[in-house]
Amino acid sequence: MPQHPTDPRQARRLPETLDEFQRAEGHPQFRVDVERIRFSPYYSRLSAVTQVISQTGAGLAVHNRLTHSIKVAAVARAIATHLSTRGGERERIVAELGGAHPVVVQAAAAAHDLGHPPFGHLGEQTLDRLARSRFGLSEGFEGNAQTYRILTRLDEHDRPGVGLNLTAAVRAAVLKYPWRRGEGGSHRGGASKFNYYAIDEPDARAALSAYPLIESGQQTVECSIMDISDDIAYSLHDLDDFYRAGLLNPATLSAEFRSWHRELATLRASDERMLAADTRTPGHSLELLWRRLQSKDAWIADADAFSAAVAKVSSEVIDGLVAEPFDGSLTSERVLARFTSAWIARLQSSVEVHRHPDIRSGHVSLSRETWHEVAVLKFLHERFILERPDLTVYQRGQASVLERLVDGIDAWLDDPRDARRAPRRLIDMVELATDDYQRLRKDAPELVGARTDADLNNLGRGRGIIDYVAALTDAQAVSLDALLSGRTERLWDAGQGL
Repeated sequence: MPQHPTDPRQARRLPETLDEFQRAEGHPQFRVDVERIRFSPYYSRLSAVTQVISQTGAGLAVHNRLTHSIKVAAVARAIATHLSTRGGERERIVAELGGAHPVVVQAAAAAHDLGHPPFGHLGEQTLDRLARSRFGLSEGFEGNAQTYRILTRLDEHDRPGVGLNLTAAVRAAVLKYPWRRGEGGSHRGGASKFNYYAIDEPDARAALSAYPLIESGQQTVECSIMDISDDIAYSLHDLDDFYRAGLLNPATLSAEFRSWHRELATLRASDERMLAADTRTPGHSLELLWRRLQSKDAWIADADAFSAAVAKVSSEVIDGLVAEPFDGSLTSERVLARFTSAWIARLQSSVEVHRHPDIRSGHVSLSRETWHEVAVLKFLHERFILERPDLTVYQRGQASVLERLVDGIDAWLDDPRDARRAPRRLIDMVELATDDYQRLRKDAPELVGARTDADLNNLGRGRGIIDYVAALTDAQAVSLDALLSGRTERLWDAGQGL
């Protein structure tokens, strides 16, 4: 049975024939995509990639990129099912824009973090800087763009050149930021976020062409559901981790929230530069959060809704959940489970559908009320976890691991006597990237400029090295760094899978 002949959403780059087991499934093309992603080594790898704090660094079972992705998929599928079965105006708009198939959003949610490198967002920032400064890759590195590159180029199912050969629907559903670097403008994510490199743009545009009513720069409905689900999971499951680890100090949190409420009139009249210069003073950081929301998202930011969100988080999180330390007991587990389940249910049920959303929003979005609540939940770990000096010291060490790795691998490939003994996958990735740049010069020369063969070879080598390092787990990065720098004698097991 070949792919669906009339539905462009089910089209693959190369036609395939489904076997009898696949044909027995409802909407088999999309189900095949889910399983193809789940069986990918890039997906398995997420179990050993940091979410915010690493499992080895925290000393307890915290969320990693795999457990996060599994939970995002569960939230996304529930929202898609809700929107596709309730009828009325919402379902009509969703269907008109291309649909919200639960299996498509499930596949996109499973895939959305595949491009995250070792050590979480710190690793992403480090590789972005190295890609540009070491190799002249003007597009640098971005986890979302790397995800798309993995799905469509680096990972393979059973044929070369088309990645996992996923349907257009699933490929489009991972494009949270459907543009190249610097083209985001006023869209959500702005210029810093993007979802494909120039060498992968033709494939992305082909996937998006299956949705003719989705405007340029806008997410598909299925993508916006995945994006919201990521926000919901991120805001609550990271809170879960930090609560379990005892990293949320009730007194410090309470001082921030109560000071903001008590001194609101003074804070609103304060100069923003003064507030930013003294974020340790309770109340200042929360006021700066409001200023940022008001500046970036005036389309939805509302002072009363923000105050209500602060009050709700203060009551249910600070004076409620966090007031009683997590002690590992069954009672603590039940309290945490009830808290998380209630919040997820509330956020899932609040979603709205818009035919013509604001440029900073998607066709599916949270309500005004819950949008502010998620922003305040995220603030908790942005302010009280990510800015901790001890975490900063730990992350600087991780950044130095990636720097040494990139430099060491580059020097290895620059050694004419020993380059041939580099890891086979590394050589494959350099060759793939070089071919991609050569093809891009032929098909879209305006995207590469006047480049010589030597220039393109250098770009390909740089992109291939970055692709290789980004695909390592946290432990593999540390092991390979130790091997290349001669700081270990554990040869065979230290370098497994490299």
